[in-house]
Amino acid sequence: MPIKINLDQLLKERNMQSVDLANAIGITKANLSILKTGKAKAVRFTTLENICQVLECQPGDILEYVKEVT
Repeated sequence: MPIKINLDQLLKERNMQSVDLANAIGITKANLSILKTGKAKAVRFTTLENICQVLECQPGDILEYVKEVT
């Protein structure tokens, strides 16, 4: 998948646990895990907005396009 999710890095930089972020944005730990591992097929803008508010970041800090080498 050419979209890389950088949530682990952001959480580490902010000394925050996944469970704390999940609780703060109102989603389950399981759904946050799916997003963090890149297994999610979509993300709601409201979820992305909430993550950005809690982590004080921009969407581009979370999502990164990585060109696939063929």
